[in-house]
Amino acid sequence: MVNWFENVLGKGWEVTPAGGLTGDAYFAKKKDKRLFLKRNSSPFLAVLSAEGIVPKLVWTKRMENGDVITAQEWMEGRELKPFEMQHHQVADILRKIHHSSELLHMLMRLGKKPVTSDDSFYEIKERIYSTELLKTYDDIQIALTYLERLLPTTREQRQVVCHGDLNHNNLLLTNKGHLYLIDWDNAIIADPVTDFGMVMKSYIPNKDWNEWLKKYGADNDEHLIERMYWYLLLDALHYFSWHSERNENEKKLERLKNIQELNAYIGSSILD
Repeated sequence: MVNWFENVLGKGWEVTPAGGLTGDAYFAKKKDKRLFLKRNSSPFLAVLSAEGIVPKLVWTKRMENGDVITAQEWMEGRELKPFEMQHHQVADILRKIHHSSELLHMLMRLGKKPVTSDDSFYEIKERIYSTELLKTYDDIQIALTYLERLLPTTREQRQVVCHGDLNHNNLLLTNKGHLYLIDWDNAIIADPVTDFGMVMKSYIPNKDWNEWLKKYGADNDEHLIERMYWYLLLDALHYFSWHSERNENEKKLERLKNIQELNAYIGSSILD
């Protein structure tokens, strides 16, 4: 792959793997020119670039085997630190994404359909019931019960483009102070709380939730918090199942602890 890139780019380019789980991302460098290359990125990347949410798309080329290679500007910068997730720029970029009709229409043209909470619930329920997890862990049955009880509060919500993996490692702050949200492989159309709920729970102190929500442009109420914890619990169950299926016991137990903490909060502060 590296050799193919060097042939396409021409002489003088140095291409190195960028790391990551997929092995499909590369850096290219030639004197003062730098590019970020990726194989088989979604066509969604073009509209994300046009909206200024990811670094500028420079070109797209198709390989002989059908693979599509994209080249983006390589921006000098760094990942956000966890405490920096509280900054208003994070709320600003999320609000921009969640209110973009261009992003929504493009993702729908690519065949993405809105993910409803009912569909998500029955999917995780079927996945769990196909295993021995319910017999082994009481906390999993409690979690499914809580999801079912709170399900009505999650219905009939506005559906928007969501990133789906909002952790500080996916936010790039350039040396010029511009913030980009990268790695859109998990993009979905869903309730926006699936995005900002993850930010709030992971990075924002509870006492600052109202202030952060004002920056984002949403009003805090009991139903928003119920929806937020519903999706956090759903996400935790998915990861618990995923690690269980791969016999990754240490990570599975980490997720189980997360489920226990979410169950405790839901049981005492929401359903009680």
